[in-house]
Amino acid sequence: MRELFEICELPVWVGNLDSGMILKTGALFLVLALSWVQAASKPNIIFILTDDLGYGDYGVFFQNLRKEKNDPTEPWHVTPKLDEMAAEGVQLRHYYCAAPVCAPSRGSLLHGVHQGHANIRNNMFDQELEDNHTLASVLRSAGYSTAAIGKWGLQGGGREEKATHGKKARKKGDPANWPSYPTKRGFDFFHGYVRHRDGHMHYPKEDNKELWENNEEIADGLDLCFTTDLFTARAKKWITDQKEAEPEKPFFLYLSYDTPHAILQLPPSEFPKDGLKWVGEKGKMINSAVGKKDSYTHPDYANAKWDHDSDSSTPEKAWPNVYQRYATNVRRIDDCVGDLFNLLKEMKIDDNTLVVFTTDNGPSKESYLPEGYRPDFFNSFGPFDGIKRDVYEGGVRAGALVRWPSSQVKGAVSDLPCQAHDWMATFAEVAGVNAPARCDGVSLVPTLTGTDGQKDPFVYVEYVNSNKIPDYSDFEKNRRGKKRQQMQMIRYGKHLGVRYNIGNHDVPFEIYDIAKDPKQLNDLAEKMPDLHQKMLDDVIRNRRPHSKAKRPYDWQFMPALSVDESHGGVVWQTFENTGAWLPKLDDLESLASGVAAVIPEVVVEKGQAVLLSGYLDIPEDGEYTFTLPAGEIALLRVHGATVIDAAYKASNKPSKGEVKLKKGKHPFRLSQISSGKAISLKMAAAEIPEGQLSHSH
Repeated sequence: MRELFEICELPVWVGNLDSGMILKTGALFLVLALSWVQAASKPNIIFILTDDLGYGDYGVFFQNLRKEKNDPTEPWHVTPKLDEMAAEGVQLRHYYCAAPVCAPSRGSLLHGVHQGHANIRNNMFDQELEDNHTLASVLRSAGYSTAAIGKWGLQGGGREEKATHGKKARKKGDPANWPSYPTKRGFDFFHGYVRHRDGHMHYPKEDNKELWENNEEIADGLDLCFTTDLFTARAKKWITDQKEAEPEKPFFLYLSYDTPHAILQLPPSEFPKDGLKWVGEKGKMINSAVGKKDSYTHPDYANAKWDHDSDSSTPEKAWPNVYQRYATNVRRIDDCVGDLFNLLKEMKIDDNTLVVFTTDNGPSKESYLPEGYRPDFFNSFGPFDGIKRDVYEGGVRAGALVRWPSSQVKGAVSDLPCQAHDWMATFAEVAGVNAPARCDGVSLVPTLTGTDGQKDPFVYVEYVNSNKIPDYSDFEKNRRGKKRQQMQMIRYGKHLGVRYNIGNHDVPFEIYDIAKDPKQLNDLAEKMPDLHQKMLDDVIRNRRPHSKAKRPYDWQFMPALSVDESHGGVVWQTFENTGAWLPKLDDLESLASGVAAVIPEVVVEKGQAVLLSGYLDIPEDGEYTFTLPAGEIALLRVHGATVIDAAYKASNKPSKGEVKLKKGKHPFRLSQISSGKAISLKMAAAEIPEGQLSHSH
């Protein structure tokens, strides 16, 4: 809700490798790239998500700087294929994952909502992804074939899904008992690990893990199949099959790797020189399934040495094995990304395929091996403090690379703050449909195409963890060993607020100019009291409590807004509604508009979408219950918080939402598909009276 909070604008740097030009603007790209609009067909979309890769593990973001520095006390690894991807597309250097751990991060991504609205929060592994719009369901409705390949971990199904390590007894899985199996959440095809813990190990057959393809468990035939290779080979096979069967139909592929996470197993053999291939024979499923399990170290790292004691007079030592493993895992992902691009070029669908590469959260410190692993060996957290499970930058600044040749944008670097929930609006736009009303994100298409009109995304994280920030020498001294507990992060342009160990809502935010101070060293909170108060207010105004993820600020009343001038009544706008769902109406062109003294005065033609907006003039502090009639398709936001979401399916019961409001004016927006009857929104059991509705010009 852009009008509910002011967002500072960051300068955006754009480099065009073809022209060699560098442009700086106050808010928007000035380079016009219109070819994406003129494309003959909807672009294919591939979203590649890695597991526990750090911002600092990308060559173009950080590792190449270590290589250039050539300091033998600071080892590095490389990602040449990702570097090529960056040179051919856009770097989103200020892109954030939704949460600093995998399940909530992936849930928010798929639903297009931030953590203040997500049903998967904290450590809700293997919980049910609620039945609502997903990236896959939206794109499938737009005419796409859809596939999820790799790690899932959002299936639901109860206690039997609390998986165990190793070969301990566990109830065999069954898609019929998993309420949010991928094919029940918009995906036509699924191949991968269902349970999140299965993804901690990377040889399904040898590690006794279930791996599913649609409704069949197929691990028994996957001899020596290392999952990074397996998922890539299966993705290539699926893409090939799709284009052979329906060459004009676009596809959406969610390729969700389970590496470099957890056990850090090695591939069984070198990467095939002619690329990965799906053989499809039991016991010989892919062409890289040869050699010996957990045996191949990339030659760049097998004999790598470093100055372990920071003493040039003593002999250098070989990298510890665990770091050879980590670097090999990252390089294997890099090889697989390059292999996918080769396939797209061979099939001549490269130009019209949009590929996103990113990670689910910051780097982990676990290896599940006897030899401990620490992300400060390569500084996988990049130039930041924090790791996985932190809301300091190292835990949530994921970074992303986007390659879309038909956009004509190459070698661009964007500093636009954006987050995982923005992909829903982005992919909806490129697919030619409107984002669902509940979507918290904005489209990044202007940034990806170098055109103007980029709106300001809303970046927000909440999370809880009972441990402490690691005591790494690269981290700020006063931050090492800091208690995490309840945490929040919110960002406005270049300014970012973060707070840890939140016992109550009075705990102050630390505020940083993150563009100038990426290490978050200079706390500006005392110098910026107005911004600090805004952060305290907006983290209440833009989220909703969750019964299984309680926060110490859940009971806070939403602060009212100071409105200089307002007029009686509510503004109504009508929109053509040709889609399959209630769209996000904020940025659409209305058919008609006006002002009504009370909400029931608004009667709209059946089937049209209508947006009511204005202020609720709340007479006193209290908890207020809002009610929409049964059978309505509608969504109510108060400030930026979604109070009622009845936009996915009509309910046979009235839809209700409770919210604590301070006395004063509170902006609301009610989106609805008209049933042809008078619009109704009740507060408690009564219609909202004329005196409690107002609007501003």
